[in-house]
Amino acid sequence: MNVAGAGTFGHLADATLGRKGSLTVVSIMNAVLGFLTAFSPNYWAYLVVRLLTGISCGGVGLAAFVLSTEPVGPTKRGTAGGSSFYFFSSGIGLLSALAYFLQPWRQLYIASSLPSVAYLFLALPFISESPRWYLVRGRVEEAMKVMRSIAESNGNSIPNGVVLSLDEDTSSNGNEKESEQTALIITTGTLMDVLGSPVTRTRLLLGMAVCFLSSTVYYGLSLNVVNLDTNLYANVAVNAAAEMPSFTLTAVLLDKVGRKPLAITTQVFSGVSCIVGSVVTGRAGGSAWEVVRTACGVMGVFGMAGAYNMLYVYAAELFPTVVRNATMGCALQAAQVGAILAFLLPETLNRLLYDTIAGIEEGEIS
Repeated sequence: MNVAGAGTFGHLADATLGRKGSLTVVSIMNAVLGFLTAFSPNYWAYLVVRLLTGISCGGVGLAAFVLSTEPVGPTKRGTAGGSSFYFFSSGIGLLSALAYFLQPWRQLYIASSLPSVAYLFLALPFISESPRWYLVRGRVEEAMKVMRSIAESNGNSIPNGVVLSLDEDTSSNGNEKESEQTALIITTGTLMDVLGSPVTRTRLLLGMAVCFLSSTVYYGLSLNVVNLDTNLYANVAVNAAAEMPSFTLTAVLLDKVGRKPLAITTQVFSGVSCIVGSVVTGRAGGSAWEVVRTACGVMGVFGMAGAYNMLYVYAAELFPTVVRNATMGCALQAAQVGAILAFLLPETLNRLLYDTIAGIEEGEIS
């Protein structure tokens, strides 16, 4: 059901709810549904609640990532986006510890719901809506208010008379027909607009293909720990810890070598590790070979975690604000067709984020 959640809340975050609104809804759903799961009276009630939880979980990471990276400039966006995944791996490590000490499943569900409750009251009230979303919705004054707040928190100020504008506005010739088309694009902001543009349509299909295989490898390695002849809880924690250095390396290299080279390198590294691990698995048993096999699995997770992390940043930069959440939702729905396809995507290092489809077409085609 994560697929349905990514698509649904990806669209709602672009069209009506906004990034913060969508994040608020899914956080409430996660908290409430987690507690309802713990008190499920029978299997069918449990099944229904878990299906609904899958929908909410499909939207939470998407909305949070876009909200945290949209206000960041080109030179720092890779670092900001890459660093956000520390919390993902930390959560996995924490969950393995909770599962070890809270063996009764009802207690585990209650404990795992508390972070959503804490987030709702301790974090969300202090988070602003994305100024880019305000801008594409025509709410310029609210966008400027957020930008002034950001500038003030950084010890700076925005000069009087400075007003935010969409990327296509800077090249507008004042033609009335063009203005009407611009307004229509801003109002619509759906996947039909994406599919109607050659630039965004190609990027969407390639992005979905790359994300599909990356997720297949990432989750295949992560979930395979149950087949290793070692402690399940320790293996999950080790895999989570192995991802941390990968996120650090990715965050540093994203703004130095670019997105495309890193996308290719991390996936190739993970693939080679998996191949070596499969060869080792076929050899005679022994503690030494088990260590080598586990190490190959950890390195495979290391490489693909970096790729998965980087693809979030990359996908967010490939599409304009007006459809960013919806297109990233599609990439997550594909849930993730190989490293070779990464060669066909354009480089986005130090490039500005486009706000509209008309703007991205003019900037990329010209």
